[in-house]
Amino acid sequence: MILRSIQNWLEKFSDRFFTNELIRRIVKNSGYLFGTTGVSAASSGVLFPSSAIQARVAELGAQITNDYKKKEPLLISVLRGGVIFLTDLIRFIDLELSIDFIGISTYKSLSNNSSVKTSGVVKITKDLEESIENKDIIIVEDIIDTGLTISYLLRNLKSRYPNSIEICTLLDRNTRRIADIDIKYKGFTIGENFVVGYVLDYKQKFRNLNSIYTLNLDVIKKEIETLI
Repeated sequence: MILRSIQNWLEKFSDRFFTNELIRRIVKNSGYLFGTTGVSAASSGVLFPSSAIQARVAELGAQITNDYKKKEPLLISVLRGGVIFLTDLIRFIDLELSIDFIGISTYKSLSNNSSVKTSGVVKITKDLEESIENKDIIIVEDIIDTGLTISYLLRNLKSRYPNSIEICTLLDRNTRRIADIDIKYKGFTIGENFVVGYVLDYKQKFRNLNSIYTLNLDVIKKEIETLI
């Protein structure tokens, strides 16, 4: 079922992103696009199925609701990945709240072993629309790796005198952590696998998949890069 859904999605956008030959090659082998080392009992490459994600998001929403009683938190989504997570999360927060968005750019590159490395160079590409002074802030991220980007953002936002500031991330890859940061709300902890789906992308693709998959970069890296 999952593989068939992937095939339908690929065929839908084939004219824009994929050649027919690449579609056949991706779908022919279940482990070709998505790795087969996920926690799912089926070897489909599903790391976190949609049902598990939604259940965890609901738990995070309930936790935030309990922690921010009699407060009106401002949730700040880091573009672009945090948007889908944010829109699901706020549906489970039973409080008056507001949202805002901030864009941050970091230089990233693929190393020889297909892992993603961040140079540490960070800049704001879109700033907040309103002041955060005296407000209770929750930064909403899709994934935190080294922590360098979020550390920069924390310093920047703290200089604007909020009442409080916390971090909520869907995925925490703490094996790469460099910066010393405190993440109060986290969905799942992951290892070194490169993941896509449900907010997470490769070259801006695959964000719209409902589940989170491991991506077999060693096999398809060259094919995808030729399509960008």
